[in-house]
Amino acid sequence: MLCVGLDPDVALGSAAAVEEWCLRVLDATLEHCAAVKPNLAFFEQFGPDGLRVLLRFRDHVPDTHVLILDAKRGDIGSTAEAYARALFDVYGADAVTVNPLMGSDSVAPWLDHGARGRGVFLLTRTSNPGAADLLEQRLLGGAAVYERIADLAQRWDEGSGTVGLVVGATAPEAIAVLRSAAPDLPFLLPGVGAQGGSVEEAVRAALDSLGGGALISVSRGIANAPEGPAAAAASLNSRILAARAAAGAA
Repeated sequence: MLCVGLDPDVALGSAAAVEEWCLRVLDATLEHCAAVKPNLAFFEQFGPDGLRVLLRFRDHVPDTHVLILDAKRGDIGSTAEAYARALFDVYGADAVTVNPLMGSDSVAPWLDHGARGRGVFLLTRTSNPGAADLLEQRLLGGAAVYERIADLAQRWDEGSGTVGLVVGATAPEAIAVLRSAAPDLPFLLPGVGAQGGSVEEAVRAALDSLGGGALISVSRGIANAPEGPAAAAASLNSRILAARAAAGAA
């Protein structure tokens, strides 16, 4: 259930250094994780050369692992379709993060690609403090905005298995609410480590009826760990397994 995030720092200085850094982290962590999540912005900051690194990165992620591009795109239909072609067809993402706040027509193009075996994680209750400004606000009837997103996500998914939810590990109570509301959707849970989220609380709240259904995403807590990425990923994976066992998962 571990997802390794890749957020190369601008201090690396060059796209060549970014590529070396990414491959070093990838090689050190693949045996401990199920997915890898490059954040597009951290590659874009190096210009065209940074995006070429991302293009080549696809070739280094084995078919046994999921490549999630963290782009948080969200726009009207024609623009969303162009974004989807870029991230899925050019950069080779298996799944992407999408902002659903412009509604169904902004999500539909992503779902069309989902019908061809790709996945879409919708921002639902994010890990940052500003989530309280909008996503936690209550609608008429009492439901929070993030609960409305989960409801729409299930309607849009139509049982296809295309749609998942991004839910911050910093809010385990929201994870639990959303797991109850969306028992079958996969969750992507950022916010462990540098943002203060707890592995154990996130796993306990997120597990589905089969004892899985979630990816715990950690970026800086692995890449910048004093003990090194391999040891950090191994430790996190062990904690996830222990938390699953404690919750009664197989």
